[in-house]
Amino acid sequence: MATKTRQLPYIKRQRCCGFTDVFTPNFPWYLAAMSHSRNAETKREAVGREELRQFIRDIPDFPRPGIIFRDITPLLLNPQAFRAAIAYMVEPFRGRGIDVVAAAEARGFVFAAPVALELNAGFVPIRKPGKLPYETHRYTYELEYGTDTVEMHRDAIGSGHRILLIDDVLATGGTMEACCRLVEKAGGEIVACAFLLELGYLRGRDRLRTYDVYSVLTIDD
Repeated sequence: MATKTRQLPYIKRQRCCGFTDVFTPNFPWYLAAMSHSRNAETKREAVGREELRQFIRDIPDFPRPGIIFRDITPLLLNPQAFRAAIAYMVEPFRGRGIDVVAAAEARGFVFAAPVALELNAGFVPIRKPGKLPYETHRYTYELEYGTDTVEMHRDAIGSGHRILLIDDVLATGGTMEACCRLVEKAGGEIVACAFLLELGYLRGRDRLRTYDVYSVLTIDD
């Protein structure tokens, strides 16, 4: 007795992600998800660059009296604002041959990983001492009182790799400067340092004057 072959819900071959022999499933949920993905870039325009400021909350007297803390967690809570922030951070670096996106812990990771995916680049975490399991490069830098150190795996960045460094906020610039020195020690070429928010009144840009610095938003007072 002949057995009836079940017709699988696939449509014809399509070109996808650089491959020509890709079968695309014809499931309604898949098609809806792909449509959402294709429209994501258009939808992010619903949150303008300056409108992102409303998603950053000012917390007075934190972590100590006289300091205003710029809290980005409301932005992370809103998917439209978060998507827009990533898109604005990516924009200037498309087509610039970024090999690796690197960031210091911890909030820098939140932005650097999606930026890396958008740029089809690798992501490298830069961490405090003792956090990475493999052999590391390290760079120690001066603080107002004492020193601090950042580390990165030795095999993370090679000579001549083009690196984009990311962080959420540019304040005094000390940590980002240390990350730049660490990347250069490993032989990387720094394309730029990019931030969601720059606190212009702290003049952190001055410490990074030998690099290209880009920020989505700037607060000057």
